[in-house]
Amino acid sequence: MREIQFFDAKAYTVATKYWHQLTDGRIQCDVCPRACKLHNGQRGACFVRGCEQQQVLLYSYGKSSGFAPDPIEKKPLNHFLPGSKVLSFGTAGCNLACKFCQNWDMSKSREMDTLCASAMPTDIAAMALRSRCASIAYTYNDPVIFLEYAIDTAQACREQGLKSVAVTAGYMEAKPREDFFRNMDAANVDLKGFTQRFYKSLCAADLNNILETLCYIKHETNVWLEITTLLIPGENDSDTELHELCGWIMEKLGSGVPLHFTAFHPDWKMRDKAHTPHATLSRARKIALNTGLNYVYTGNVNDSIGGSTYCPNCKKCLIERDWYKLGDIHLKVNKNTSEASCAYCGVIIEGIYSSANISTTIST
Repeated sequence: MREIQFFDAKAYTVATKYWHQLTDGRIQCDVCPRACKLHNGQRGACFVRGCEQQQVLLYSYGKSSGFAPDPIEKKPLNHFLPGSKVLSFGTAGCNLACKFCQNWDMSKSREMDTLCASAMPTDIAAMALRSRCASIAYTYNDPVIFLEYAIDTAQACREQGLKSVAVTAGYMEAKPREDFFRNMDAANVDLKGFTQRFYKSLCAADLNNILETLCYIKHETNVWLEITTLLIPGENDSDTELHELCGWIMEKLGSGVPLHFTAFHPDWKMRDKAHTPHATLSRARKIALNTGLNYVYTGNVNDSIGGSTYCPNCKKCLIERDWYKLGDIHLKVNKNTSEASCAYCGVIIEGIYSSANISTTIST
């Protein structure tokens, strides 16, 4: 792990490298496609990166909005060390502007007081070990904007045998994307919709960049990938859009990438929208399965059928879930390869598994 040097001895403030100087004297941040062009003293749209003395600084290094040991299924990740615990943490700010944000108190915060807990990367690794977590999740807000902090923490955790999980919208430029995911072991990427209109009007972002990130993770890294789409009534839940989204995943990423459809609740600047009906999630799941995707889940609702894992070959239930609680498990885990197979028909079930985290392995 690199040596940490704080800017002018300011706690929690470090220099960054993803920026360049413009001909008009401003500094452009190059972490994400927003490409914030800053004069001295200005903050970027994410608020935690800003310009001082002709360079871009990160102001939230080593300070978190809080920590919580969670089931890994809460991220949601259903094929990455199922049954294990993950230590979740985040900072403040975000580089998207989603009107439906479900974590707006942290991601939309412009008050550094939101960052209530101080923790350097080695502190976080030690905390995870004490909490008997198998991994760390960079979540609540998007780790793209606190990239340096996340990378250093991932490296400190890797030294202790801990895995790193990115929960992200994937809105980032190519070089930081490469550096960031080199240090991650798993990712859940929010594919928030499948139209440019949706991304532009509701997220102030660009769909194509997120699709590039998804393809990069799947085809250029060893990072385990799962996808989440929050279904908002009347915005991204039409049959047409769902068919296009699932068809793209099938064609570009393959049938083995798990897809989670989760329920929206009214929040932030979209309190006039209704909750997502359970029937919408079931309809979306059916479309995805009929498209050829092997592992499709429903979330933010109590749905034991939509939350459980089934064998794509024999169709039998392999991991029973009630919310985040695991029931009967019918998997055979290879301790040497981290692979698992169906206990009934023997077909490989995509993912990364550990017999240490699966308490009940039942064979036929």
